[in-house]
Amino acid sequence: MLEKVYRPKDVDKKWSSIWREAGVFTADSGSDAVPYTIILPPPNITGKLTIGHALGSTVQDLLIRWKRMRGFNALWLPGTDHAGIATQKVVERSLEERSTSKEELGREGFIEECFRWKERYHRSIVDQLEALGASLDWTREAFTLDAGVSLAVRDVFVRLYEKGLIYRSRYIVNWCPQCMTAISDEEVVFKDRKGKLYYIAYPFADGGGEIVVGTTRPETMLGDVAVAVSPEDERASELEERMLELPLTGRRIPIILDDAVDPAFGTGCLKVTPAHDATDFEIGRRHGLEPFIVIGRDGLMNEAAGDYAGLGIEDARTRILEELEKRQLIRKIEDYDHSIGHHDRCDSVTEPAVSRQWFLRMKELAAPGIDVARKGEVVFCPERWKNIYLSWMENIRDWCISRQLWWGHRIPVWYCTECDELMVSVDTPDSCGKCGESSMRQEEDVLDTWFSSWLWTFSPMGWPEKRHDIEVFHPTDVLVTGGDIIFFWVARMIMASLEFMEEIPFSTVYITGIVRDTQGRKMSKSLGNSPDMVDVIERTGADAFRFSLMMLSPPGQDLFFDEQKVEVGRHFANKIWNAARFVLSQEPGCGGEMDAEEQEPIGELFSALFGETYSGNRQFGWEDRWIASRLWSRFLEYEQALESFRFDEASRIIYDFFWHEYCDWYLELSKPAFRSGGSRGEGAAMTARAVLGVSLVMLHPIMPFITEEIWSMLSDDQPILAGFVFEGMQEHLENSELEEDVTLFKEIVAAVRNIRQTFRLEQTQKIEVVVNCKPGIGLAGKLEDFRGQICNLAGIGRLEIGEESARPEGSAAAGLAELELYVPLKGIIDIESEKSRLSKGIDKLSGDLKKIEARLGDDRFILKAPADVIEREKERFAEMSERMRRMKKILEDLE
Repeated sequence: MLEKVYRPKDVDKKWSSIWREAGVFTADSGSDAVPYTIILPPPNITGKLTIGHALGSTVQDLLIRWKRMRGFNALWLPGTDHAGIATQKVVERSLEERSTSKEELGREGFIEECFRWKERYHRSIVDQLEALGASLDWTREAFTLDAGVSLAVRDVFVRLYEKGLIYRSRYIVNWCPQCMTAISDEEVVFKDRKGKLYYIAYPFADGGGEIVVGTTRPETMLGDVAVAVSPEDERASELEERMLELPLTGRRIPIILDDAVDPAFGTGCLKVTPAHDATDFEIGRRHGLEPFIVIGRDGLMNEAAGDYAGLGIEDARTRILEELEKRQLIRKIEDYDHSIGHHDRCDSVTEPAVSRQWFLRMKELAAPGIDVARKGEVVFCPERWKNIYLSWMENIRDWCISRQLWWGHRIPVWYCTECDELMVSVDTPDSCGKCGESSMRQEEDVLDTWFSSWLWTFSPMGWPEKRHDIEVFHPTDVLVTGGDIIFFWVARMIMASLEFMEEIPFSTVYITGIVRDTQGRKMSKSLGNSPDMVDVIERTGADAFRFSLMMLSPPGQDLFFDEQKVEVGRHFANKIWNAARFVLSQEPGCGGEMDAEEQEPIGELFSALFGETYSGNRQFGWEDRWIASRLWSRFLEYEQALESFRFDEASRIIYDFFWHEYCDWYLELSKPAFRSGGSRGEGAAMTARAVLGVSLVMLHPIMPFITEEIWSMLSDDQPILAGFVFEGMQEHLENSELEEDVTLFKEIVAAVRNIRQTFRLEQTQKIEVVVNCKPGIGLAGKLEDFRGQICNLAGIGRLEIGEESARPEGSAAAGLAELELYVPLKGIIDIESEKSRLSKGIDKLSGDLKKIEARLGDDRFILKAPADVIEREKERFAEMSERMRRMKKILEDLE
């Protein structure tokens, strides 16, 4: 028997251990069942999982558990990401706290330190996922620096190099002075900033006047190599090839013509600084102008900056502006709003910098990825993400894949120490192919973290070897991820799989919303507004947390998380527990055999769930057949919601069915049968258990722990619900006509209860009710089947059901679609006193409404009052108006 009080901490811990030992989450590559695969987006090994991780992981677990229970060979493949820059930085900080550094350890020592960090935090990540209830196949776990994955990374690099898609070039890249590495365009986040536009005079070298350029970065003028104007500029012919004196430097630079210049911006003259601006770099290439670097990789002005060497950018800007002012070369300064790039990892301002890096040409790889999205072979949910994906893919740029780090996949390129010949190879070459020298040095840079992640649907399965797992489980089915990495990861995985597997990596991409706090801010560690996932689970239980996440997450919408909202899930878990305790106390009387043709559909369902037969003397009432029919309908709705990725809707379907239809109605309706015992009582008990069983099956993907505990008490032959395969609902359980009849029955009961509440009649007080049915449709006869339960649930002492029945004097009335019901009140309440009470209440409400109406009609109030105050007044007016309408209707009935 279940404990009297539900203690989620004890239940969660118990079943995590049992699942692990039973191996129920291990997929079988030799199974004949249809495979269903999801890969876990590998969390970084740099710390704790967030509420956002919990949201995505719960969605994945829900899908994988449901497919497993529906007979699929379900694999949820776990893994973790080495997270190059992020991990290197936290390990470097850790070393600093111990008064040492990566340089002191050396490259190999530092990598060993990173692996120790990985082992420490890997266990934490596994524990967090298990606390959440994630049904991952840990026997197949992978890490992005595992030997097999590393082989796949090197193999891909070599293939792409030999295909001419990987190249090395001196090019302008995004440089992070804080992390001291190049980063890709996708790793730069632009933030709006208020700045200044400085108009600076550049004198002609021959002394004949000046031109004025506008710039937001006067410190980079030290690296100017030209000033450009548009060929369409009316001054173009007279300015072309004239020379300028570059202020503060003594250097002379030419005026050039280029179409990239916008004649309408600023003065129409653009300073060209190829070393420190991407647009200028392209202009410089077109005109054969060498970059002149004045900002070093550390973000400080370098020796080429002359007197300003060693200064930070802001200090250099201040000093340069002071000197320009002294020389009377500043013509004007304007306020100017612009966007500044920041590294998404460390939030430092990035610098455009010319550097020799490795790049991957993307356009050829992108073309098939565009094609599969347009054809619908890869579907995005919500669909709007398809256009975002296509827009990026159609405008894709080459990917800078090299990073100036130690932690990561070292680029598989070697240089001969004798002749400097470059060799690209999966393994270390034995000798130089050009001169025969055996001494080699490997490329110092590592690959971008995403270069291993983009292979993630197939590299953990053993590729490039043709292992059985790849044949069975690839392509995967669904990728669940956040929209913030659609370019970093989703798009690149599609390209990689099409290139190397010649098939799509997954058929559906489900994009979760962003988790925000109640103020609308994205939850983050830096803001301190993200609660610890494990702490929330400790306080509320994993099931309550998971259910609340799903119910609060409509597709494509952000989740506004507040731990108080988890109360919905906590109350629901307690309701499930208490209902199960009640049902388990009723005996279904199993045993005996019956021919299949004679079996009652509810009995068939019971046998399918629990592997038990039932004897033929069970009696089933309309209440049992109704809840079985409702279960059939709800099951189909629930499964359709899951297939459509409407997890919020699925949660509401099972919540409404279990709480309202099963508990509030069916179990209440069945209590007389339970009390009476006998064959009718056993039939009700069997139905209650069967419906509870299917409810647990439906609830399990969302709330795995509590459902597993209850199931273990409900079924002896099927000990673990997580491994149970449910064949589905029998169609002959459906009874739509009975459902319609019971809907009317419920409306009658609800109407009588409302009248009781309106006139404050005690629940124990038996009342008389007259039901006047529309004649000629047989409704009165149909309602006779429900007479006993109407009286039972509505507290009715005498019930008259007929056609053309007269309304008793002094009665309250309620009108339904094809009937009216009357409750005589004479002798039950003091009608005159009630009429007086209602009249006074109506008068008071009328006065209050006039005051609110006057306030809302006052222009001064509307102009001065806060919006939320005005909205509250409107809501009060609407609520009070409705209350007065109801009171007038009741008074009208009494009169």
